[in-house]
Amino acid sequence: MLSLFKRYRTLLIVGVLLLYPFGAFLTTGRRGRDPNFVDRAVIGMTAPLQRGLIGLIDGIKAVVFGYIDLREVRRENEQLRTETLQLRAAVQALGETRAENERLRGLLGYAEAVKGPEVAARVIGVNPVSKLLSVRINRGESDGVYRGMSVVTPDGIIGQVVRTTGGWADVALVTDMQSRVGVRVQRSRARGTAAGSGKGPLRLENMLRTEDIQEGDLIITSGTDGVYPPGLVVGKVSHLEKTEHGMFLGGDIVPAVDTTRLEEVLVVGSPFGSVAQAPAGGER
Repeated sequence: MLSLFKRYRTLLIVGVLLLYPFGAFLTTGRRGRDPNFVDRAVIGMTAPLQRGLIGLIDGIKAVVFGYIDLREVRRENEQLRTETLQLRAAVQALGETRAENERLRGLLGYAEAVKGPEVAARVIGVNPVSKLLSVRINRGESDGVYRGMSVVTPDGIIGQVVRTTGGWADVALVTDMQSRVGVRVQRSRARGTAAGSGKGPLRLENMLRTEDIQEGDLIITSGTDGVYPPGLVVGKVSHLEKTEHGMFLGGDIVPAVDTTRLEEVLVVGSPFGSVAQAPAGGER
């Protein structure tokens, strides 16, 4: 019994100290007596313990409610992040739609100024073979697109239709090595040829060395090649190669249109073309 008391002595003393005020209240609380020396001693000894317990309980409550509030804030942040992503996607879609509308308005305005038939088309494919730099458009014979028609944008020429079926057509780009376009210097009216180099700028050919041409001159179609109507923008002269001997000079022409970024184009029938429209039943 003594050993048991020694083992739990501290707990028994604390229990007595805690239970004594309660018992005293039950026995004398109704008479409302003033606390005696023992009462004051017990209160003084237990007050720190009570304050500690109250502080511990308040701390636990703060942690629990703080965790609950934090989870709620995280949930709201996730919801706001999702809504932000949705709004950004919507804004991006609206921006893409606006850009497409601007391009289509440009095509429409150009089509109104072009003489002869014109068909708006969208680029749906790119030829991966380097032997023929071409793109595929979603318009063909059933839409009035035939081999030999020229393809342009409001910024400049693109190429020439080389193959067509009922619902699509292939367009050889002006940058293709087999491409040749009759051109003219807009400022001085000097004539020459713009040849595709396969990549990068076009090459200036057949321009007499004595002609008036300068770097930065705007190059337009001359209409003498039987494909492109006159006056369409080809590009600007970026470099000239003038030699002391020979009849012709060389140079580079930066195309007005980046053919790697094509989306919408306009197919136009050249009044000078030998194949503006294939006859019914004839060879395409």
